[in-house]
Formats: sequence, structure tokens, C-alpha cells
Amino acid sequence: MTPIGTFYGDAVYKYDAPRQGRLFAGHPGRIELNAGQNFEMALRDLDGFERIWVIFQFHENEGWRPTTRPPVPPKGKDRVGTFASRSPYRPNPIGLSCVRLLKIEGLTLYVDEADLLNETPVLDIKPYIPMADAFPDAKAGWVEEQVGDVWAIEMSEEFAAQNRWIAEHSVFDLFSFAQVQLSRGNFAKDVFDSSRRRLTIDVTSHTGVLAYRTFRIHFNYDEPERQVLLQRITSGYSAEDLKQGTEDKYGDKDLHREFLYLCANGLKKN
Repeated sequence: MTPIGTFYGDAVYKYDAPRQGRLFAGHPGRIELNAGQNFEMALRDLDGFERIWVIFQFHENEGWRPTTRPPVPPKGKDRVGTFASRSPYRPNPIGLSCVRLLKIEGLTLYVDEADLLNETPVLDIKPYIPMADAFPDAKAGWVEEQVGDVWAIEMSEEFAAQNRWIAEHSVFDLFSFAQVQLSRGNFAKDVFDSSRRRLTIDVTSHTGVLAYRTFRIHFNYDEPERQVLLQRITSGYSAEDLKQGTEDKYGDKDLHREFLYLCANGLKKN
């Protein structure tokens, strides 16, 4: 099976990708179809559709598992069967996503609400037809027993300025990552589960720290209102780690040094 094109978007790493694309509008991407395949004609009449199905390859996954732990598990269970899930680890690494089609320019399709990683191979495209594809009264099995709901993720001016600077100087978008990690699931057992190594919480002060690679996201949360406020970003490196001449395993210490210097000297908030 040969890909017909490639998807490009902001989600670089697996943990960046939304678990359900439609929950994260405002993070557009694009599909670039291969040239020389007569795909220009194949795209004819597609611009009248608001949504399209994108069939793609889970290109970074190896192997599969017969059961999986969904982001928001059903009551009384931790795992479900892979064929009863949207797990990316499957016998054949094929995914299906219904995205919003924004516009078509030549061989490029601009889309939104996609849960694909950057540089994902695209295998096929089909129009979403509500009268044929939508079954709103269909039963959804264990999904109807899910615990949890969607939390609102907001950011302070300080966080917004820091995130903007990091995004301009790297491939990281910490706001998108925080949305993916903190906006779904039961408060006590899933989203803010302190057994997850990248997340720590203080239930007394209603604060938490979420690790994103070598950065740390500090936030407050309001359980009754189901709201998270991203307060600021700090470095995961210590002052000792950032001394000149120390090992730079991830090649990002200069980025952290400049980031910390700007934060200490007043990073602009607009």
C-alpha cells in the first residue's frame, strides 16, 4: 500500500496528539498530496464537503497489544479489547480520522480537528456524508460508561508569553500538550493521577506540575468548575545542569539558558 500524501501539523511527538481531534479545534494542519499522480482531478468536487475521512498509517508504532487502557476508562475497568478501542497499536497500523476541511489549494488540503502526528503518511481520503456516516442513536458500548468530562484549559499572560517564545524557538507547543494531557477524564483517577511519572499534584493547594520533555508546566485547578489555569513554564534543568561544559544529551540547553535569562529579565507578554 502506497501513501498518497503526508499530513503536516503541530503534534510532533505521540503525547502531543489529541485523543479526539474534534475536541481540539484551532490547531490546523495540512495534507500535501503527492505530485504526478493525477490527484488534481481526484480532488475535484471535494471542496463542497465540510468534513472528510482521512485514512492514515500509524508510522511510529511497532507491534500491537490485544488489550489497551483508554484515556478515559469505563467504570470498574482499566483495560478494554483493542478492537473495541481507538488504540494506535493495532495488528495493521491503520488509523481513521474525521477532520474538518478548511480549503483546498492545488494538492494541499488545509484541515482542522486532526489527531494525526506531523509527517503522518496518508493512505486515502473520502468525503464525510452525514446521511450515510452518522448514526447518532447507535449504542457505544463501554464508551457510554466512561468516567469524566472535558475540563476547560486556560493560560495566564505569563504562560502565554513563555509558550509563544518557546514555540518560536523550537518545535514545542506546551499549551497544546497541556490540553491533550489535562482536559479529559476523571479528576481523581485519570487526568490528575500522580502515579503518572510526568505529573505531580498537591491536593491541598490545588496545584500541579506537568513535565513536557525538559520543561515543566505549573498549573492551578478548580475541581467544582472543571477548570485548569496554566500559570507558568519553568526549566526541568537545575542551575548545575546548565553550567557550561556539562553534557547536553537532548541538545536543548542553550534554549533553556536563553529562556531562563529572558524570564528573569521580563519576557514580554504581548
